[in-house]
Amino acid sequence: MKFMGRAARMARHHKRGKAEGEINLVSMIDMMTILVFFLLVHGGFIRLAVLQLNLPSTQSQSSIEPPTFELEITVRESGIEIGDRSTGLMSRIEKTDTGYNLEELTAYLTRVKEQFPTKDDATVLVEPEISYDVVIAVMDRVRVAEEWDADLNRVNRNDLFPEISIGDAPL
Repeated sequence: MKFMGRAARMARHHKRGKAEGEINLVSMIDMMTILVFFLLVHGGFIRLAVLQLNLPSTQSQSSIEPPTFELEITVRESGIEIGDRSTGLMSRIEKTDTGYNLEELTAYLTRVKEQFPTKDDATVLVEPEISYDVVIAVMDRVRVAEEWDADLNRVNRNDLFPEISIGDAPL
């Protein structure tokens, strides 16, 4: 069918926008090969800091032993509770307007470490709505106490409870 005049112009104009294109898979495969090679080569340079956690085991012990001191630090929205698993709550540090009082937590844990110098493990229990940054800050304070030495003009780091287990806080 042959068009004349305006119909011919419209037919030409209509065909102009209907260019059929192809996807060139060869160049796409080449780019993917280069990308995989790049990721494999540079993937070895990425280092992540990983803190080894001791999670509680699911096996129950059948032997009856006298209760030992099991330190539990519970981070709640209202504050931080320090206690013993067998005897209960030892201290509570209330949350202030500026946040959690981590200096008071460090001071209290230092006193606990003086009472139990051979104790190296602690359990940090966290409520679900507590932010990740707060959990890491509390874990750092449980692991190490830092104090300023004015005579030597440096910070001394003392291990408190370096073996940390983490879990969900009871409601």
